[in-house]
Amino acid sequence: MRARSALVYTVLRLLAFLIPLGILLLFPVFQELPWLAAVFAALIGLSLSLLLLRRPLDQVTGGLAERNAARRAENRERRSAAEADADVEDAVVDRSRPDDQR
Repeated sequence: MRARSALVYTVLRLLAFLIPLGILLLFPVFQELPWLAAVFAALIGLSLSLLLLRRPLDQVTGGLAERNAARRAENRERRSAAEADADVEDAVVDRSRPDDQR
């Protein structure tokens, strides 16, 4: 994941909330009930982000998926190296035991 794509997506999501919030707070009804303006702004921001921010979201999630796949591959390599090391250690231990203890 690139930090830039995550930052762009985060800023766009914040703007999708803050701009409707600012507009709603201009109305007298919402000046008396700012929590209601925040609820409506959240719903509007969610709708806007679902409609308009598909590409930035795909970039962020694609980067996360690539990073996760790389981590899994690295863990598999470590595990296979650890398993090979364990096999070598087991063979050395088996060779060092007397025949009657095997």
